[in-house]
Amino acid sequence: MDDNITDRITASFSAQTMMHTIGAELSEVSNGLVRITCPILEGTRQHQGFGHAGLTFSIGDSAAGYAALTMLPLDMEVVTAEIKLNLLAPARGDRLIATGRVIKAGKRLSVVTAEVHAEKDGVQTLIAILQGTMVPVPR
Repeated sequence: MDDNITDRITASFSAQTMMHTIGAELSEVSNGLVRITCPILEGTRQHQGFGHAGLTFSIGDSAAGYAALTMLPLDMEVVTAEIKLNLLAPARGDRLIATGRVIKAGKRLSVVTAEVHAEKDGVQTLIAILQGTMVPVPR
């Protein structure tokens, strides 16, 4: 993969103040795939002590969007047009891992998906899947 694409995604991710706030980090960038990890911090839990669905959605959406961005020219960005979240299990654990993938890249729309796993004591559990549409926009 082109180093310019990795650098662009790294710079864009670094500019997202929300990702800083929740402690998220890019852990993998490759063609059509981006992985983001995030601790389940005390301030990101819901009332029963699990990671909040908003946390799950945020890193899943970002991973899927950045996966789409890996397949676009350097003069383009993406925005989410729509994305659906299916919660499968509570976000129990120490951290979340979101893996975004491109299903179909296009000039006007890219269909993407993400899986989010919760990790506890080294064991990962699939807790959510997302599917959505990203729209390329000029940079």
